[in-house]
Amino acid sequence: MSLRPPDLQPGHGAALAARTAARAAGEGVAPVAYATIDSPMGGLIAVTTARGLVRLAYEVPNGGLDAVLDDVAARLSPAIVEAPARLEDLRRALDDYFAGRRRSFEMPLDWALARTPFTRGVLRATAAIPFGATSTYRAIAAAAGSPAAFRAAGNALGSNPITIVVPCHRVLASGGGLGGYTGGLERKRLLLAIEGAMPAA
Repeated sequence: MSLRPPDLQPGHGAALAARTAARAAGEGVAPVAYATIDSPMGGLIAVTTARGLVRLAYEVPNGGLDAVLDDVAARLSPAIVEAPARLEDLRRALDDYFAGRRRSFEMPLDWALARTPFTRGVLRATAAIPFGATSTYRAIAAAAGSPAAFRAAGNALGSNPITIVVPCHRVLASGGGLGGYTGGLERKRLLLAIEGAMPAA
């Protein structure tokens, strides 16, 4: 007999999480927990596992809570519960960051949604860019071991599962332009402005 996660229909992620929450609370088991977090950038959805933060996504443009949870359920585990207390440290850290009181995030990260070694290398290199500094897609590709794969590095950053904490907003085009950003260029400008790292026009 083989065991596999149940098939999920679009939009079922939040409902599944709600049904699972009571059972998990009673059993003391919560493999994957999520919370919604308000921010100056708009609503954020945070997801954590026993290993660490695995997903931090803007509600827009990622399709909202259901879409994000459906994706996590399909790719990671359908056993998702709403547990804001498990993500309270992150919420406070984000509040401090947006208020200018925090320059780094010291928390364990779970790279489970970064499926390839190259993608993980790109994200780890990006996580090492310090507050107030920027890098380029070419430099990040080189740090990940493939100097010529700067377009692939851009694609990997475009699917960054842990926005803000893994600061893909600090990666710019080689000519100094903003490049791209899944959250939208206005958010990228605002994040760089918070860090005093906006490139010259």
